[in-house]
Amino acid sequence: MRSAHRASSRALITTAATGAVMSIALLAGAGTASAHVHVDADGAAPGSTSVLTFRVPGESETGALTTQFSVTLPNVASARTEVMPGWTARLDRDAAAGTVRSVTWTAAPSVGISSDQFALFNVSVTLPNQPTVTLPATQTYSDGTVVRWDQPPLPGGGEPEHPAPELKLTGAPAEGHEDHEQPAAPMATATAEPAAEPASARPDDTARWLAGGALVLAAVGVVVALTGRRRT
Repeated sequence: MRSAHRASSRALITTAATGAVMSIALLAGAGTASAHVHVDADGAAPGSTSVLTFRVPGESETGALTTQFSVTLPNVASARTEVMPGWTARLDRDAAAGTVRSVTWTAAPSVGISSDQFALFNVSVTLPNQPTVTLPATQTYSDGTVVRWDQPPLPGGGEPEHPAPELKLTGAPAEGHEDHEQPAAPMATATAEPAAEPASARPDDTARWLAGGALVLAAVGVVVALTGRRRT
């Protein structure tokens, strides 16, 4: 009986271990398949200026490095890249329209993103006044391989092999800033107390009493003088 119990326990343990290994393999495979270029921006709003962050993983199966990354911009009014050691950035401007069409980062020699690394590319742009922005990207490897991240979502809502980075603008529109203005102070009512008279406008009490006393003395002097004339 003990031998049968031990054999049954070993079988259960083996089955559980096999299932765990298969689950880990499936998860690892799903993680590899789901790795793609992603864009994010905190509080991005239509018409606002935001910093777009592109997360670019290395996915070469031959060990090649990512040496160039380019993003097509929706003809934004302005753009400015962040300093990134080992990389140079170039903006493609439309001089006639006064807009920026794309930005391209290029790695210096012996610099790049390996298959077990990722890099963050930041660019500050003035976003268009729309709820969603699609930003097709191109990733170039040191062996000449070019991957274009420009595919739209599948009809059933699934994700294509190389989806285009998409940013949903969920923040408040730029023209809504006036809502944050301080409210005007309420108007004074008819029952409000009048403003206090400035100290410089009030006569000095001491001077007032002295002037009054002088007038009284002058009046007394006139009466005395008249009385004296009548007696004479």
